[in-house]
Amino acid sequence: MSTTSLLYHAFGIAGYHLVNSEYENGVIKFRIQDNRIYRCSECKSRDVIKRGTRTRCFRAMSIGKKPVFVELPIQRVECITCGSIRQVDVAFADERRSYTKAFERYVLELSKFTTMYDVARHLGVSWDTVKDIQMRNLERKYSHIKLKDLKQIAIDEISIGKGHQYLTIVLDLGTGAIVFTNEGKGSEALDPFWNKLKHSTAKIEAVAMDMSPAYAIAVRKNLPDAVIVFDHFHIIKMFNEKLSELRRDIQNEAVTMKQKQVIKGTRWLLLKASENLSDKHKEKLEEALDLNKPLAIAYYMKEDLRQLWSQYNKQAASLFLDNWIARARSSGIRKLMDFSKTLAVHRFGILAWYDFQISTGPLEGTNNKIKTLIKTAYGYRDKEFLKLKLYALHEAKFKLVG
Repeated sequence: MSTTSLLYHAFGIAGYHLVNSEYENGVIKFRIQDNRIYRCSECKSRDVIKRGTRTRCFRAMSIGKKPVFVELPIQRVECITCGSIRQVDVAFADERRSYTKAFERYVLELSKFTTMYDVARHLGVSWDTVKDIQMRNLERKYSHIKLKDLKQIAIDEISIGKGHQYLTIVLDLGTGAIVFTNEGKGSEALDPFWNKLKHSTAKIEAVAMDMSPAYAIAVRKNLPDAVIVFDHFHIIKMFNEKLSELRRDIQNEAVTMKQKQVIKGTRWLLLKASENLSDKHKEKLEEALDLNKPLAIAYYMKEDLRQLWSQYNKQAASLFLDNWIARARSSGIRKLMDFSKTLAVHRFGILAWYDFQISTGPLEGTNNKIKTLIKTAYGYRDKEFLKLKLYALHEAKFKLVG
């Protein structure tokens, strides 16, 4: 194999020839020379005058575990056509970068399967070099997110650190990709998204969200024709919180030690789906419910509420919801009565699930990926870099290594 072929097939370098090579202190260095006809890097004219050279060193693909560097004297030329004096372009590396394009592609390929820290350690480069390569690639792909194909979206917020740090996220339910993210929570965090949406041709037909009044008002204002679907997982979660509060109140008000001991430790049994309980846990739960009628009513009302999203059609679901609300109001249990008011106010958005069977469930899975992403990178100081990583999250592959 000729030296020209070696440079091309091993390191992606074409148009140059090998002058010599050396091996010192575990590092391989190739000295190459430009074989190309010199052109002005501004206007591409061949009518140029040589004005000296400057030698630069580029990191290239490793050979085994040995790092490889390519040393090149770069010609400086004066253009007769446009008058500029600049270095000629380097074909195998981007401007102002100290690594080859082939090395950059290899870093990006490794980054699909492991952390930035591990890539940097494996290749013997700095973490900042890996970050620079990833960020430039992400900017090329995700600096301008297209919204024109959006049909159904989910909106939610996620806590990303101590000190009440939040990110508001908009997910395309069709592709599973994050199409917008912004620091903070509440309707104000969505303002840039609405501005971008106005300049697109998107026709959003449905939005999944929790029962946040701020989000609902913002969606009705900016997407008056879209159907709001209140996420059923959040509804069950809200009721579970009420159930936990009721259990705690009952335990605090228990008179006898037996009542306290029976109710103690039943929190997770109350919140868990009945079909997922073992026989031993069912027996303990039934003992607690037998001792306290309000707790039993609230628990069985929770089990009934789960059936709201498995009715035959929307009309049947509407009758089921009205019946549930009526029973909660007549129960005499304050927390059930308060929750029934919440369901009544949000009735339309709850039943909209039968028009568009969507939820923020995919966002919950994405939230777990985000936490894994931040954890594996030991946090992100650069918020713009984090946002770009989130836009590429649907393409990421996470592996838990023991």
